[in-house]
Amino acid sequence: MTLGISSIWDVLLWIVEGVVTFAVSTFIFDSVHWALHRWTKSRFSLLRTFASWHHVHHRFLDGKMQVHMDLAATNFWAHLLPEFATSVAGTAIFYLFFNWIPVTAVVALHVWNFAMNIWTEGMDGNHMSMDRVSGQQSLIKVNAAYHAMHHITPDNFYSSYLNLFDLLFGRSCTIRHRRFVITGASGAFGTAMKQRIEALGGIVDVARHGADFAAGDVERMRGKLERADVLILAHGAKGEEAWDANYTSFAELSDLFMAIGKDRLVPPEIWAVGSEAEFHGDMGQPGLVDYAASKRAFARRALSYYRSPDVLYRHIVPSAFTSAMGPGPMSAGTAAGIALFLIRRGFSYVPVTLTSLALWNYFRFIRQTPEAPGTRASAAIDSGAGR
Repeated sequence: MTLGISSIWDVLLWIVEGVVTFAVSTFIFDSVHWALHRWTKSRFSLLRTFASWHHVHHRFLDGKMQVHMDLAATNFWAHLLPEFATSVAGTAIFYLFFNWIPVTAVVALHVWNFAMNIWTEGMDGNHMSMDRVSGQQSLIKVNAAYHAMHHITPDNFYSSYLNLFDLLFGRSCTIRHRRFVITGASGAFGTAMKQRIEALGGIVDVARHGADFAAGDVERMRGKLERADVLILAHGAKGEEAWDANYTSFAELSDLFMAIGKDRLVPPEIWAVGSEAEFHGDMGQPGLVDYAASKRAFARRALSYYRSPDVLYRHIVPSAFTSAMGPGPMSAGTAAGIALFLIRRGFSYVPVTLTSLALWNYFRFIRQTPEAPGTRASAAIDSGAGR
């Protein structure tokens, strides 16, 4: 049977309607999920009862990422069945607006997922015991590593299939009660980041380049890093100190932190401040030669962290901001605020830009040849990497 032009457009329209139906119904489900956590302390007993049903699911797969099969039956009645009913109800609303065919296709998808949950007794791909959560969290489609973080930190990571709810409300990264070590906290960006993290309930320790650590001498940081959940590398320099500050100490601190956290359930998290100089280089300015080269060299090292399951790495690439190194088109406070806005929405590559160069740099960043962790910093420096 040959489809006419009108039939082709009908099919395309159905596809769009199906995608919208699935996305919005998922958002509705995730909103209910968020509410169930809020209802734990509700003054209404019925809402507290609903919340207690969901709490069964968090006992079935606990905060240490271990499945308790003795709760499989209870998890079915208290979580899987209400979850299925909520998903179908949120989808059925669209029979009022769209063609029945795409809406029914989405209902069928929910039926299939429910049937598979019955078959696996609730142990689908996002609900398995884990000894180690991967650092590779998906930005758009929720994967096992992403959902695992909800069971470990139930106040965040609410999205179930598509990461719409957490993207909108900034629930893809936990700040409150986490322990941060910030290097360069006396600098403009580091100071602004420290203030914002503390305002969100984070616990911040600071480390000074040249006092608490130096290139070739980062072992003194072991105690601070053993207590930390997140390492933020915000120190930097131009001129003669550029390679030691922007490349060597960044790489050595990152490698040490990864080694310290290799046996943790949740891998260590690193936020490193890059530069748009990774994209445009030194632009013929002698004073930027070593700065740009060192930033480009670390970007190659950073790509290996970015792709590694052993660390959750975030690469922050700001436009020039006003600091001791010179004036810029935005304040450090604005740069830190934009960076945190995106990080809380799950971005691993974090473009903080007024010029769009940081956005273009993303393609350069992901297509470059990565430098393996553990590579001697001196080798990269001697080769003039990034020049």
